[in-house]
Amino acid sequence: MYLTSEKKKEFFKQYGNGDTDTGTAEGQIALFTFRIAHLTEHLKTNKKDFNTQRSLIMLVGKRRRQLDYLKAKDIVRYRAIVKELGLRR
Repeated sequence: MYLTSEKKKEFFKQYGNGDTDTGTAEGQIALFTFRIAHLTEHLKTNKKDFNTQRSLIMLVGKRRRQLDYLKAKDIVRYRAIVKELGLRR
């Protein structure tokens, strides 16, 4: 499995307020980014996997909504997470 509970805790510890604080926008955005990267690699080898393609599009939308929320609430945290994760926006 590519995403274990230990890996999730690591993301939330690094980007959130702790390994048990799973609700922070930064932690969720980081987790979505990891999952998006994994699905993108999967789709490079499995071009006709349309269910995964749909899941990828939905994940990108979820991350976009989280980023929009964070941008509206706290622009400094938004800029920090975009810079840290290397997102284009």
